[in-house]
Amino acid sequence: MKLFNKNMIILAFVALLAFVPLYIARGAEFAGADTQASEAISALNATYTPWFESFWEPPSGEVESFLFALQAAVGSGFVFYYLGYTKGKNSINKRDQV
Repeated sequence: MKLFNKNMIILAFVALLAFVPLYIARGAEFAGADTQASEAISALNATYTPWFESFWEPPSGEVESFLFALQAAVGSGFVFYYLGYTKGKNSINKRDQV
């Protein structure tokens, strides 16, 4: 099988993984973990008051999403840099042993 065909199969599989759950739960309400946690706490103890408040609130939801995506990108950059560095280091060590 050609490389292009393998890549197209993988791409189709990834697209299915991304869109099938959204199709199955198309009537569901999506909320963040913070919202769900605060609702659960309020249901358990209606008089609960938070220990502290955020010292900075992003000006909009778009800025908050951008900062979250930036954090994820930087974190994955560190992880994959480390993985590539250790793979390269191991391949150099194996080449030197031969």
